[in-house]
Order: sequence, then structure tokens, then C-alpha cells
Amino acid sequence: MFFAYLKRGLLAGGVAGIAYGLFMATVANPLVGYLEHVQHGHSHAPDGGSVVAESTTAIVSVGGGLLWALFLGGCFGIALYFLEPALPGRGAAKGFVLAASGFLTISVTPWLVLPPFAPGAEQVLGIDTRFALYAGLVALGGLIAASSVLAYNRVEPQSRGLAVVAGALPVVTAVAVLPTVSPTLVSHPELSADLVAAYRAMVVLSQGSIWVLIAAAFGWLQRRNGVETTVSETAGTTT
Repeated sequence: MFFAYLKRGLLAGGVAGIAYGLFMATVANPLVGYLEHVQHGHSHAPDGGSVVAESTTAIVSVGGGLLWALFLGGCFGIALYFLEPALPGRGAAKGFVLAASGFLTISVTPWLVLPPFAPGAEQVLGIDTRFALYAGLVALGGLIAASSVLAYNRVEPQSRGLAVVAGALPVVTAVAVLPTVSPTLVSHPELSADLVAAYRAMVVLSQGSIWVLIAAAFGWLQRRNGVETTVSETAGTTT
């Protein structure tokens, strides 16, 4: 059973990774290139070397996106195997709850303090300090996600509506408080606020889409496996 969940997670991650890699190659990389041109204040026609560099970047983006999504998919399958009984909802809904929790833990909570930074960003903290802070924020995000699920499960027998409010409260509190109490650690003096906002929106939407695709693909694989199991059991009974 454990390996079945892991296999579905990896397959779901593969589906999400292909989509994410193609997105990086066709949308994200051109946007990053444009931001780099804006930052340096010039734009020129690509020569042979830049074309090769862009092709290499596209290949690396597709491969990197696939590996990242495979990693997340494997972690998703393992986590769902152990946590499925405690997650709210039924069937595939549990997978989407876990996906939302993973997105909150790994991405959203750290971004509230260390937002996605575009090319040319100025960092207040050093690399080692940023990694340590990121690890701490991931741990905090896990606590927020766990407290949200626990609050929902505790209140749900009384009222589903109140349970939704109770489950959302830790998340809303974190989103409201963390950016307020955190100093500005990343700045983009050479880019307009609109370009920075567009870049950050792209990062948030692309990372969130990975989790949605993993949960959707995993749920489809789970339902497909259930149908195949039912058909095989029916065939075995009739023979």
C-alpha cells in the first residue's frame, strides 16, 4: 500500500512536472530575460551565443521543473499515506487539503517574510542566513497547516461552516501578521513595482499550480486504480 501511494505520487509529480517545465520554458524564462534587459537598461537582438544559451536555459528549466515536481509528488504520496485518516473531506478532497497544506508550508509562509525575488534583487541577508530563516519559516508553515486542520476537525462535528472559519483562522492570522512584523529583506531598486508584482504573481501561480496538478492527478490515478480493482474482483467472482 505504501509503495502504491508513492508510485501514484511520483506519477502525479511527473504530470505536474512536465506542465511546469513547459511553463518555465515558454513563459517564465522569457519574462526573466525581459526583466534582465530592463534591469540593465538595454535590449538587443540575440546573437548565436545567446540563442544557444536560451536553448540551454529552456532545457534546464524543463528538467529542473520535472525533478522538482517529482520530488513534491513523492513527498505528497508519502504524506498522504500517513496523514489521510486525519485530513478533512472525502476521497480526492483529502488530497487537495494536503496539497494546500504543502503549498502553505513550503511556499506561502516563507514568502510572507522572504518574497520571491526577481533578477537584480538586493538582499539584506546573506545566503546562509536566508537558508536558516527559510527552514524556520517552513517549520512555522507546517505548524500553521497542522493547527488549521486540527481546528477544522475539532469544530466540524458541531458545524461545518464554523469549522471552515476555525480552519481558516490560523492561515489568515499568519498572512496578516507576518508581513506586518517582518522587515523588508528584498528590494528591486531597478525595476518598477508593476514588474516586480507581475513576477511574484507568476511565481505564486506556477508553484500553486504544481500542487493542484499533483492532487488532481493523484486523485485520478486513485480512482482509476479503484475502478480496475473493482472490475478485476468482479471478474474473479464470476469465473
